[in-house]
Amino acid sequence: MSRLASLACAALASMFATAAVAQGFPSRPVTILVPFAPGGTTDNVGRIIAERMKDTLGQTAVVENVSGASGTIAIGRLVRSAPDGHTVIVGQWSSHVGSGALYTNLPFDIMNDQVPVARLTTAPLWIMGRTTLPAKDLPELVQWMKAHPDRASAGTTGVGSGAHLCLLELANRSGTRLNLVPYRGAAPIMQDMMGNTLDLTCIEASQALSHYRAGKLRAYGIVNDKRWFITPEVPTLDEGGVKGVHMPFWHGMWAPKGTPTEAIAKLNAAVVAALEHPATRKRFEDLGHEIPTREQLTPQALGAHHKAEVDRWWPIMRAANLKAEQ
Repeated sequence: MSRLASLACAALASMFATAAVAQGFPSRPVTILVPFAPGGTTDNVGRIIAERMKDTLGQTAVVENVSGASGTIAIGRLVRSAPDGHTVIVGQWSSHVGSGALYTNLPFDIMNDQVPVARLTTAPLWIMGRTTLPAKDLPELVQWMKAHPDRASAGTTGVGSGAHLCLLELANRSGTRLNLVPYRGAAPIMQDMMGNTLDLTCIEASQALSHYRAGKLRAYGIVNDKRWFITPEVPTLDEGGVKGVHMPFWHGMWAPKGTPTEAIAKLNAAVVAALEHPATRKRFEDLGHEIPTREQLTPQALGAHHKAEVDRWWPIMRAANLKAEQ
């Protein structure tokens, strides 16, 4: 048999194997990797989605937390898994945007070694502070920071995290300087603010909602172009005079490169059905998350959004010389 004929046979065999895999998908439970610890916002999103996906797939969806290195350990696990649709990942800004600029020696391409499945929910970030700060609103906060350069301490969830970039943008666009303090998570940040040993942070809104409502933390502004429907009394940063800091906390689902389009379509349909279920919509509404429109739930929409976020934030991170401690 000629080399050309051998290659043609191999290509046909691969095509038929892929078609067989896609046609029989799913043949076992689907594993949803979550690149962060249990109990956090991304973990909640993954578990709520997983509960309903089984109704469409006919197989359970099992969440597995694989945390560490800003989500890159979980992404590495994903890209090494069989591209048959049975392993996916639910990620967000830190894992799928920030980490790609932060880590310069990743053994995979964060954009090209994954394929989008569906965009998931979005929640706002907000700038919060201890209640004993002299500033009562955002204009007063900016004045106080300008009067006390480098005095304001601001907690981040690590170098290159969404909180870090949010606070950098706040300082850059307000003409102020912040003393950024890395923490291992949002809980100790809020503890230190309530203990009056930390001034500020940028945090996913639902994580601090109960403390805000109890009067233990002060909200200075929503990091978005519109107010949060849960707390319509809190203005945006734009309204407070700091223009252009828009950083919604979005989530998405990806599969390994090479996953058959038929399997991607079935996964997408399961996500869409889950997000359309009244009980699921109510749970996300209670968390303060918004569900994208049907047009925004397609794999193509997630791919375009992911690329736009990378194009926007990677130059900012590189200009700030942000690098992971490796």
